[in-house]
Amino acid sequence: MQHEGCEANSSLPDALLSQFYAVSPVVFNSARSSCDCLAHRFGNAADRPDRVPVYGSDMTDAQSVVRDALPEPAWMEGRGGQPEGYCHRQMLDAVFYVTDNGIEWRAMPVDFPAWDRVYAFFRRWRKQGLAGELHDRLRGRVRTTEGRDREPSAGIIDSQSVKAAASVPAVSRGYDGGKKVNGRRRHVITDSLGLLLMVWVTAADVTDRQAARAMLPVLRTRFRKITLVWADGGYTGCLVTWAKGKLQLTLQIVKRSDDMTGFVVLPRRWLVERSLGWLMRSRRLVRDFEASRFQRGGSAASSPAARASASSTRAITRRSNTASATPSPARIRSASAWRASTAARAAVSRSSSKPITDATGYLPIAENELNVRTLPRRHRHHA
Repeated sequence: MQHEGCEANSSLPDALLSQFYAVSPVVFNSARSSCDCLAHRFGNAADRPDRVPVYGSDMTDAQSVVRDALPEPAWMEGRGGQPEGYCHRQMLDAVFYVTDNGIEWRAMPVDFPAWDRVYAFFRRWRKQGLAGELHDRLRGRVRTTEGRDREPSAGIIDSQSVKAAASVPAVSRGYDGGKKVNGRRRHVITDSLGLLLMVWVTAADVTDRQAARAMLPVLRTRFRKITLVWADGGYTGCLVTWAKGKLQLTLQIVKRSDDMTGFVVLPRRWLVERSLGWLMRSRRLVRDFEASRFQRGGSAASSPAARASASSTRAITRRSNTASATPSPARIRSASAWRASTAARAAVSRSSSKPITDATGYLPIAENELNVRTLPRRHRHHA
């Protein structure tokens, strides 16, 4: 009887069959998905359509390996919450797009998830410290690729004042009399490769010494191996003795000599200056637009600090993609010539009482202190 019923159903017209059966294959979003992030494998992100990367701030397939460094969400560890419904790669691309192009959250392009969902993702990760955890994991990968230990043993501290928009409240802004800037100041600490270790955003009238007294104890707690920090002349005074006595931390001041004229690259300090220049490539960081309120003394968990960390994370994803690349023969020859020229100028400088510079105004640097990979690109072929 069942066989006869099946034969009877096969004789029904197609218009009637379409009301009960699928007469053509159904295309689901999950079948077209090419991402294997946690939200796709264990969440509900596969129910949404894929997105084609079209912007310059989007991560490439080679850079998307950062998904292995993403923190595990709470719902996967049984700590509450519902499975995520948006792809992590799309969320990170959206945050990078806002940071790189300096747009408002509500001006998010339509090919990204809804702007309020992206903002909720960014806000949740900032409050829970997940954005900093992702940044630290990627920094450790780059340091390992460069032949360094994952944990740094030295750092470089500096600050940068930027103007604040009209939306920034008066309680978290100030006036920097030295640079004539009304806004906020970013205090950063980097490692010897120029990778960001810590960001502290304060009002612009907070001095470098005041911010350093709040940053150095936190730095010493997070990175136990750091025993040396290079700084400029703005950190001189009792701060040096305080750091040595209270934190067992050597604060070495790298000053500019009175005999120097014009632009001169100072040892170690140019690394943090380059990192500050990298941050200024993001349009959202050229001027501080974040309207979040925090104390004038600063905070490492504020929205401006998280925005700087997002810009640094984007730079690290690109650097981690090219860090293991084999250098070209021309680059190897240029590095060898630079080392030979530097060693020759260093030998002449040791025999002379006055520091000798070349035509570009560079001071001789010891060969063991030189890292050709981290030199500015415009100076790699100087020799």
